[in-house]
Amino acid sequence: MNRRTFLKFSGGASLVGLWPRGLVVPSRIRRVRPSDPGWPSPAAWKRLNDSVDGNLMRVQFPINAAFPADIKNPYYIGDSPGLTQTLGWVDAWTTKPSVYAVAARNAQDIAAAVHFAREHNLRVVVKGGGHSYQGTSNAPDSLLIWTRHMHDVSMENGAVTVGSGAIWAQAYDAVTTKGGAYVQGGGCTTVGVAGLVQGGGFGSFSKRFGMAAGSLLEAEVVTADGQVRIANASTNPDLFWALKGGGGGTFGAVSRLTLRAHDLPEFGGGANFAVKAASDDAYRRLIRRFVAFYRDALFNDHWGEQAHCTPENTLEISMVHIGLDTEQSRRIWQPFLDWVRSSGGYTIESEPRIGSMPLRHWWDVDWRAEHHHDVFKSDARSGASPNNVWWNGDAGQVGWVVWGFESLWMPASMLDDDSQQKLADALFAASRHSEVELHFNKGLAGASADVIEAAGDTAMNPAVCHAFALAIIADGQGPAYPGVVGHEPDMARGRKGADNVHRAMNELRAVAPNGGAYVSESNFFESDFQHSYWGSNHARLAKVKQTYDPDGLFFVHNGVGSEQWSADGFIQR
Repeated sequence: MNRRTFLKFSGGASLVGLWPRGLVVPSRIRRVRPSDPGWPSPAAWKRLNDSVDGNLMRVQFPINAAFPADIKNPYYIGDSPGLTQTLGWVDAWTTKPSVYAVAARNAQDIAAAVHFAREHNLRVVVKGGGHSYQGTSNAPDSLLIWTRHMHDVSMENGAVTVGSGAIWAQAYDAVTTKGGAYVQGGGCTTVGVAGLVQGGGFGSFSKRFGMAAGSLLEAEVVTADGQVRIANASTNPDLFWALKGGGGGTFGAVSRLTLRAHDLPEFGGGANFAVKAASDDAYRRLIRRFVAFYRDALFNDHWGEQAHCTPENTLEISMVHIGLDTEQSRRIWQPFLDWVRSSGGYTIESEPRIGSMPLRHWWDVDWRAEHHHDVFKSDARSGASPNNVWWNGDAGQVGWVVWGFESLWMPASMLDDDSQQKLADALFAASRHSEVELHFNKGLAGASADVIEAAGDTAMNPAVCHAFALAIIADGQGPAYPGVVGHEPDMARGRKGADNVHRAMNELRAVAPNGGAYVSESNFFESDFQHSYWGSNHARLAKVKQTYDPDGLFFVHNGVGSEQWSADGFIQR
């Protein structure tokens, strides 16, 4: 492990000595491309390669006229520096590889890449998990800082230290399956740890443990001047705060994170079933009944994950719980199921599966297999780790092209007695256009005071503290990529799908105006993203960006300071 460098500065002050004396900053910066005269020479690239111990590589792009056989395997995609898990977004972006990548092994490799990029005026992109829907972990004609190999996970004194290339499957295996503790991370096992924390970060049990960003204790990060800095509550506290939800790849390249470890509850479990209504009127009543049931029985820190309202008049329940045994969880749902069965006009399409299991085995591949839990897909490549798994429900995201994707924080006030009908009517109206997902674990209302306080000390839009759920409406196609015969994106269907997503979300915005959106799961074309993502925190984030990256070396779409650049991040406005 590299020795930490501690640099202390007074909060909110300028960083003395951050930039070399005499440095002339051009009034309008233009990043260079391979066709430009200023592109580094072969000798310059060799010097960079030598400085990173031979870990500079030319990036290969495995998609040409056909897909690789493993395109639906997120581990294959993650191991390929030229690929991203989402392959594009209709009328927005298509994944394209960098020219070169530094396959970083430590913070010094990252620092060498940053120094080189600044010296030669290169476009930089950072990728760990490569899970971004908005394409922020890829850019053509760029230098990639690729942290995939920095995936060590260690536990000590109630804290978990994780390399920035680790994904959550690796963290959960080390911390929970092997260590018997809990670290708050993401629901999807192949999401990168660093990117999730910088985006705020929600997992299935966030109503109990809060956002991943709320558990951040310390970060090691390489800032735009090439310095390796420690950021925590007392050292570089402004940078530390910005890294907690201010957006990935925006304030520097994170090399290591330390997160709080939590005591592990004995039980976790779920409730899974679907109810089909025989008519529109019956469906309205079903949604209304569920809204009331959620407020009275589930609006607490035990329950998370999702309920879906579909255009086919089906309510799909796919929720999880923590700290309840099987008898307790079944007893909670019994009144709702009794109402469904006795009301007429409804069909329970599959026998409800409601129960509990030892939480220590939640991500335990062997235990799940022994107990016939068919919940994972596995990396079938020769020599792959048996722990390379992803949830069955996340398979649709692998290699897909997004048609439309929007999110909205739903305020807890909508659960008040006099607002429940309005909420139910909006959910029904939205479902006429597209399927609506309510992610209850991604709104922190109903959580403990400690969780709310920790969330309030992050850069996230404060609306998250008052939301009972995050509504997500999305559609897409996969796997798809331009030029791949039989798998090209269907542009006409994609635009229609995007329009349906937008119409559906507008039905919810009518009852929850100015709710804001979640930066990591939102519209590429988000209106007024600065306030949608960060609300009143954006002004403070802009000051942090100006302090640590005044020339915008770290650019991502819809990131803090991105409005000062062209859409591709190459030309300063």
